[in-house]
Amino acid sequence: MNWNTWVRQFHRWVSVAFTVTVIANFGAMGLGEPPAWVVYSPLLPLFLLLFTKSTDRAPLLQQRRGSVLAAGTANHGGALPDH
Repeated sequence: MNWNTWVRQFHRWVSVAFTVTVIANFGAMGLGEPPAWVVYSPLLPLFLLLFTKSTDRAPLLQQRRGSVLAAGTANHGGALPDH
């Protein structure tokens, strides 16, 4: 497994951990005053996500947006539809 694949896989699992800690946080708040470690538990995964964010996806997303916009304007004669 190359470096980029490893970082992406790590990012995915850390994002799952972050989501679980946020859900657990809301669940604990629903039961009353949660302990401090529950409140602050999402910060570690969030901090790790900051350093593992995938910046190589941005050009791909921009390319997709451009193709969608181009396809959308081609179907409407260059004008955006009124909603």
